[in-house]
Amino acid sequence: MTAVMNGVRILEVAEHTFVPASSALLADWGAEVIKIEHVERGDAMRGLAASGTMPITGDIHALLEHSNRGKKSLGLDLKSAEGLEILYKLAETADVFLTNKLPAVRQSLKIGLEEIRRHNPNIIYVSGTGQGERGPDADKGSYDSLAFWCRSGTAVAMTRPEYGHVAGPPGPGYGDSIGAMTIAGGIMGALFHRLNTGEATTVDVSLLASGMWAMGQGIALSLLLDRPFTPPPTDMPKANPLVANYMTKDGRWISLCCLQAGRYWMPLCEAIGKPELGSDRRFADHGALMANSAEAAAILRDTFAERPVAEWREQLDGFVGQWTVVQDTLEAAADRQSVANGYMQDCQTASGSTFKLVAAPVQFGGQPAKAGRAPEFNEHGDEILASVGLDWDTIVDLKVKGVVA
Repeated sequence: MTAVMNGVRILEVAEHTFVPASSALLADWGAEVIKIEHVERGDAMRGLAASGTMPITGDIHALLEHSNRGKKSLGLDLKSAEGLEILYKLAETADVFLTNKLPAVRQSLKIGLEEIRRHNPNIIYVSGTGQGERGPDADKGSYDSLAFWCRSGTAVAMTRPEYGHVAGPPGPGYGDSIGAMTIAGGIMGALFHRLNTGEATTVDVSLLASGMWAMGQGIALSLLLDRPFTPPPTDMPKANPLVANYMTKDGRWISLCCLQAGRYWMPLCEAIGKPELGSDRRFADHGALMANSAEAAAILRDTFAERPVAEWREQLDGFVGQWTVVQDTLEAAADRQSVANGYMQDCQTASGSTFKLVAAPVQFGGQPAKAGRAPEFNEHGDEILASVGLDWDTIVDLKVKGVVA
């Protein structure tokens, strides 16, 4: 893997997932990331005990690992003058300052753009917020389930009336992780801009902006048609029987997405063991297939219900059209394509416990980035403090005062 971010130093004052996950990606790609944590409790994520129905137990904190792999940790009291001075010293050495603190909090802590730039005019200043830097809600906190999912229109687009509730995000940190990719890309663009022009710009990404971008096509259609984007009724006839989900004998699902139905009908009929349907005049060409889509869909529904999903995996393996088994998270991790492309990476905690993480979604040089592990709280504190010229006696004194962990 080409470590494209090698030589870049990032100073992070952030917690939870949205912003930290962005620098985790950059760490995977070679950047040095110094994570500033609360001097007593560390990143709030360290105290999270469960997510949905999934408990977080043992010495492997999967959520923390996902968004903090490969970083160095320093526990620092930013509300103290001495702690702030240390932060400024670190900022002098950094290429990027990264934070998820709200605008008013940044000003209160004296870590706003002007204060940081006063100590390093060439630093790229990056903020990740819930609803953006401007507007009446700029100083209101949020989470991905709110700003990315509900406020962007995504939740409505995923919720059916028969649910009786609002559909929630499919997993922890879903919008956070998507937004984090956006921040990482913004940072890389800003570094490129600085290299070309000498100008250190700012980067501003919000969960709301990321959610609206993800829903961008739906929002554009909504505005043109002047109606909200909502899911189709479950009983709505399928215009194309080859763009649909079909249940298997064991209650699993096969998903077809063959937009050129006429082209793929005959190969599908052969793949499912019904070649005679390929020459059936009801489905002879694209037009006929569309005109008789309900009959074609009924045949496919009955056919897929005859066998379990494992048999269909094998039966459809040679089918030239576009399809997949609807998989759960364990199946996605073990998927032959995931394995072949290194989409899962082996990791190990500081104590030696082994686990796996999803790899960074961009590969450079034809190889996946190896995922590092998250640091223990303040694991690199003494090393980081020494790097800005503090001797051991001074470090001990700061520890006694509670300025550093």
